[in-house]
Amino acid sequence: MLDVKLLRESPEVIRNDLKKRGLTDKLKLVDDAIEDDKLWRKSKSEMEELRHKQNQLTLEIAKMKSSGASIDAKLREVEGVPDRIRELETRTSEAHSRVERTLMSLPNILHESVPVGKDENDNVPLRTWGAPRRFEFKPKDHIDLLTELGMVDVERAAKISGARFYFLIGDALKLEQSIMRYALDFLSERGLTPVGPPLMMKRAAYEGVVDIVDFGPVIYKVEGEDLYLIATSEHPLIAMHMDEILKEESLPLKYCGFSPNFRVEAGAHGKDTKGIFRTHQFYKVEQIILSKPEESWALHEFLISNSEQIFKSLGLHHRVVNICTGDIGTVAAKKYDLEAWLPAQGRYREMVSCSNVTDYQARRLKIRFKERKGGEIRLVHTLNSTAVTTRALVAVVENYQRGDGSIDVPKPLIPYMGGVERVGRR
Repeated sequence: MLDVKLLRESPEVIRNDLKKRGLTDKLKLVDDAIEDDKLWRKSKSEMEELRHKQNQLTLEIAKMKSSGASIDAKLREVEGVPDRIRELETRTSEAHSRVERTLMSLPNILHESVPVGKDENDNVPLRTWGAPRRFEFKPKDHIDLLTELGMVDVERAAKISGARFYFLIGDALKLEQSIMRYALDFLSERGLTPVGPPLMMKRAAYEGVVDIVDFGPVIYKVEGEDLYLIATSEHPLIAMHMDEILKEESLPLKYCGFSPNFRVEAGAHGKDTKGIFRTHQFYKVEQIILSKPEESWALHEFLISNSEQIFKSLGLHHRVVNICTGDIGTVAAKKYDLEAWLPAQGRYREMVSCSNVTDYQARRLKIRFKERKGGEIRLVHTLNSTAVTTRALVAVVENYQRGDGSIDVPKPLIPYMGGVERVGRR
């Protein structure tokens, strides 16, 4: 959520940001919010003046009663004041609610280094590691390879659950979980605390981390309950500290969450329908940091570096891109994607999303910290980054396949696979 002070003092910053994002249809929201804020402050001032007047008249009437003086004139003076106060209370509340809704629906202010662009085609590659593997045979798509090996079954999953579900079987499951465990251990060594979060959240908490109107269609709602299945462990790990004032010396808080995640994937019909790249459920290890504002940009680089090191250690050719204004989404002030090369598709595909959300979520969730010197209470900055998801399994399978249909296990994963160096031997 944006700061109301920004709306009052520098609305042109918000307008310029919306233009960079290509969201000119939201410019009127800024003008409306400015007027509602003025109305709120005016109505609040009038209401407070009337309450003061009512209190004064009440005291005067009480004194006049005790002295035996006539109170008729004073009663006429106070007549109608309570009704007018109630009217102003309603007007004030409604105006304030409209301002809050607008500030929650407007996107975060972008960092100056975010490239301007319309869509994913305008994202800017920053660096590349490795090179595409050369095959002496035509590489197979992950789903064909795993299906032939009997390690995945999408048809039976569709029979009982519908599209975009799958059974992961045998060594494929072990390989996926080895990737997850390897990432958890890797991040633990870098000072992140592993956390297994609740898999459901209340609406109030969810509204603190996302715009529920914008993000809501992606989330599964539990029927008859004030609960939503989590789309990523980022959400409960950020919301974990809602309504808290943290100690400055405790920051930064660094977590790595592990969980299954559930997404409707609304709007993704016809995209990645084959295979297990885009599904309704998947596993993920997520990095989360809550920090002091002055530390967040360095920590943003720390997070993407962690993800890069994981993919480098797995020997997966990849690149890092700076996401442009038209593709960045609502909450991030800046976002990097790490994209791994998938040989069967002959292109890079997103594996990691790494964002600095600045104080956008913290303001909604009221996550603050108290400074040691001076005792000032300030909002934290929140950051998140994927470490690995089930998509990393896709990248491993496609890049480590052999001509005989078997799959080599990346060296760092061999201990997690019980010493197995290759799966699917025939």
